[in-house]
Amino acid sequence: MGLLDGKVVIITGAGGGIGRAHARLFAGEGAKVVVNDVGGARDGSSSEGSPADRVVEEVRAAGGTAVANHESVATAEGAGALVRAAVSAFGRADILVNNAGILRDKSFLKMDEAMWDAVIAVHLKGTFLCSQTFARQLVAQGGGGRIVNTTSVSGMLGNFGQANYSSAKAGIYGLTRTMSIELQKHRVTVNAIAPIAKTRMTEDLPMFQGVDTLTAEHIAPAALFLASDLCGDRTGHVLAVAGARLYAFKVVETTGRFKEADNGVWTAREIADSWDAIVKV
Repeated sequence: MGLLDGKVVIITGAGGGIGRAHARLFAGEGAKVVVNDVGGARDGSSSEGSPADRVVEEVRAAGGTAVANHESVATAEGAGALVRAAVSAFGRADILVNNAGILRDKSFLKMDEAMWDAVIAVHLKGTFLCSQTFARQLVAQGGGGRIVNTTSVSGMLGNFGQANYSSAKAGIYGLTRTMSIELQKHRVTVNAIAPIAKTRMTEDLPMFQGVDTLTAEHIAPAALFLASDLCGDRTGHVLAVAGARLYAFKVVETTGRFKEADNGVWTAREIADSWDAIVKV
C-alpha cells in the first residue's frame, strides 16, 4: 500500500531534475500524477512539451499513472488550465507541488528588468497562481489537501548573482507562511522544501563540480513526506535537504532589549551602543 494511493497530484516543472524525481516517487507511492512542464532552456527562453511527455512515459513504464501538461504556470490562464486538466483526467485534485522555475543569473548592478520579471513570474507569481487556483478547487471539493512549495537557501540567506531568484524564493517563504495560516480552516497544509541538488539548473555552478551526493532523488522523499498523511497537520514549515542532511529553516526573533526611559524612544547612538545585546539570539 502506497503513501499516496488514490491521490491526484499536480507537479509543476516536472520534466526533469527535482520535479521528475518527485513525479516518479509519487507515482510509485500510488498517486495519479499530472506532470507539468513547458520544456525548453533553463532560462525559460523557449518551450517544447517533450520533457513532460518523457516523464509520463517513464512513470507508465514503471506501472504508474500520469498525464502530461504543458501549460505555463506564470499566467492565470495556464494555472487554471493546469488544475482543470487534473480534474478532467482524474476527477479531482488533492496535492500540488510547486516546483517550476527558471534561472537568469546576473550580478545586481548588471541585472536588467526583463531578467527580474521573468524569474519572479515563474517562481513567485506561478506559485501564487497555481496555489490559489488549486486551493479554490479543494474548497469546491469540500476541503482537505496539501500544497508543497519550493523555496531555496538563496531565498533564506541570499546568494551572489541571484537578486531575482533569491527575492522570488524569499517571497515564496512569506507566501507559504501566509497560506498556511489562511488555509488551515479548509484543512489544507502548506509547507515548503529548500533543496540543494545537482540538476540541469545548477550543474555548472562551482559548488556542484565533482559532486555526486546531492541528487534530485535525495530531495523527493522530503516532498513526499510533506504531501502525505505522515505530515499530519504540520503546516508552515520549511524543510531543507542537502544530500544526506535534513534540516529546517526558521525565522528567529531575538530577545532584544527594552528601554524604559524617555518613553521607550531609542536614539541612534543608543542603538549603536546596544547593538550586540539587541541582535543576540
